[in-house]
Amino acid sequence: MNVLRKLLLPIVPIYYLVTWLRNKLYDFGVKKSRAYDFPIIAVGNLSVGGTGKSPMVEYLIRLLKDSMVLATLSRGYKRESKGFQLVKTNATVSEVGDEPLQFKTKFTDVFVGVDENRRNGIHQLRSLKPRPEVLVLDDAYQHRKVKAGFYILLTSYHDLYSDDIVLPTGNLREPRKGADRANIIVVTKCPKNLSIQQQQHISKKLKNKKHQALFFSSISYGDEIVCSERKKTISSIVGMPFTLVTGIANPTPIVDYYTSLGLQFDHIAFADHHNFTDTEIVALKKKPFIITTEKDYMRLAPYFSDQTVWYQPITLSFINDDDIFDKQIIKYVTSNAI
Repeated sequence: MNVLRKLLLPIVPIYYLVTWLRNKLYDFGVKKSRAYDFPIIAVGNLSVGGTGKSPMVEYLIRLLKDSMVLATLSRGYKRESKGFQLVKTNATVSEVGDEPLQFKTKFTDVFVGVDENRRNGIHQLRSLKPRPEVLVLDDAYQHRKVKAGFYILLTSYHDLYSDDIVLPTGNLREPRKGADRANIIVVTKCPKNLSIQQQQHISKKLKNKKHQALFFSSISYGDEIVCSERKKTISSIVGMPFTLVTGIANPTPIVDYYTSLGLQFDHIAFADHHNFTDTEIVALKKKPFIITTEKDYMRLAPYFSDQTVWYQPITLSFINDDDIFDKQIIKYVTSNAI
């Protein structure tokens, strides 16, 4: 915790009160949430920073896309456009944001929309043909103008919301009590060998309610890196120096992973969702071989010649009980389909 954040500690009770009161106004119906007559799954977190929302959204897409018409909706963080945009594969990051473009590039048969007004975004998506039958809302846990039918709350293994306080000294967007709205809580970015005893210890810390299923997941790195339609095995770059470029909230896992493989690289870290400047692009073009995250690849690839920049695919995998997670999601969707 830096000095400035410590100095802002007196503001914490004010922030806590404002966000607590806002939630109560929604809970008591003073502020109106709009519910919908079709399945909506909201994915989000209590904390600022990366908890693995994109891998979770992609997991849900893979789970549902072959059995129903599926759409995702994000706000399109840091895009330069306004209002509703239906994401196309030839869109730019400045138009729609990096993560929505990533979803559309990977899952071309899924509707992907962005809109800072989630109600309008839902209306626009539902007017499409064929009509989406289920919607995944990305980063929408605090967006209470929309009442989703099912909430998935993510919390990082290394930064549990139970160990944190609200902004500006802590990282929580709202008080920990907000976790009670979740149907499912997923602890993300866990070690793959997380024991049952460790899982039980975390469960006690989170104090999840009886109605809330708790799951543990980790990030799996593919054994290949990708550039457009080309792939290269990780084993083929052993002994080949490269530059790792990251613009994500927490690059430590990928840095640790590559270090564990004995790869030779230097690391250039930028802030989450970083918009690369012309000067930065010129500097990066001097690097002969760059590997980046999939999200950052969406931003960087248009500036580089083919096979200069590659990205590391990642997927979310459950440590145990993935079948139970899948069944809960499918049960919710099928029982609320119209």
